[in-house]
Amino acid sequence: MIERVKLLIVDDLKENHLVMESVLSDPDLDIIKAMSGEEALSLCIEHDFAVIFMDVQMPGMDGFEVAELLRSIEKTKSIPIIFVTAISKEQKSIFKGYEVGAVDYLSKPIDPIVLRSKARIFKELYLQRITIQKQLVELEERLKELTKMQQEKDSLESLSLQDGLTKIYNRRGLDKFFNIHWSNCLRYRLPYSVMMIDIDEFKNYNDNYGHLQGDEVIKAVAAAIKKSLFRSEDLVGRYGGEEFLVVMPNVDIEGAEIVAKRIQNEIWELNIKHEFASGRGRVTVSIGVAALIPSHSINPQELIDQADQKMYVAKKNGRNQFVSNRCQP
Repeated sequence: MIERVKLLIVDDLKENHLVMESVLSDPDLDIIKAMSGEEALSLCIEHDFAVIFMDVQMPGMDGFEVAELLRSIEKTKSIPIIFVTAISKEQKSIFKGYEVGAVDYLSKPIDPIVLRSKARIFKELYLQRITIQKQLVELEERLKELTKMQQEKDSLESLSLQDGLTKIYNRRGLDKFFNIHWSNCLRYRLPYSVMMIDIDEFKNYNDNYGHLQGDEVIKAVAAAIKKSLFRSEDLVGRYGGEEFLVVMPNVDIEGAEIVAKRIQNEIWELNIKHEFASGRGRVTVSIGVAALIPSHSINPQELIDQADQKMYVAKKNGRNQFVSNRCQP
């Protein structure tokens, strides 16, 4: 059942209530009456009115005082107030009414046609406001749903690009961002550096310390590499079992070598015991570094292949080191 629109009549004379109520008789209206300003304030807190028809001259609190108080209360400050008065419409009285928040005046004796017309207008305005409020609530709820859906989608997308063990990028994530950075460096003719990093003698480590401990080593090395990358645009991902790829857009070979040395030292400082590491006694890495300025004649995979080749040179040369070269387009 649809709730009827409520109107409030404030007058200290019951006969005035009866006259206005008979004029405003409407099945869609719920007409509520107050005999004083104090009662009107209480009713306005309790109900939501489309409009208030308020007598100005009342014993105790007059209409102007009631209007001022209603405007000072958050819940009631927006209720339209129409003053009903026998006071002659002198300019000073009218200005005071508007100053305290009235939207209109009606003079006694009241014209029934005018009274019904104003009640109808404010009823329609009230219904429009309620409709808009409901629509806003529905829109807010819909926006919350869409935001939640987008967050879930982003979360799933992020998880799909993330390596489950190390929480750095997986191969899919690496491919995505490697290609984005390649395109940017190609467009602006910027240098592009990558590193291929492999944990030295990792099979020996797994065979002797177990796969669970091996997983811990992979996580520790991934964290150390990530810690060594100071720029937000640089990234690391797990390229294969114990292999990692570092991507550094707008970094030349000299800058990449500095980062490679930092990564090598960071992993050395982890001091993870590896008794089967050909005399080194701890976990280390071999790093291949390659850089070039992308061009349309170069396949992006060539840069990764260059870094991979240099990594194997580092291993051949004794491990726990980096080897680099400058790749020319």
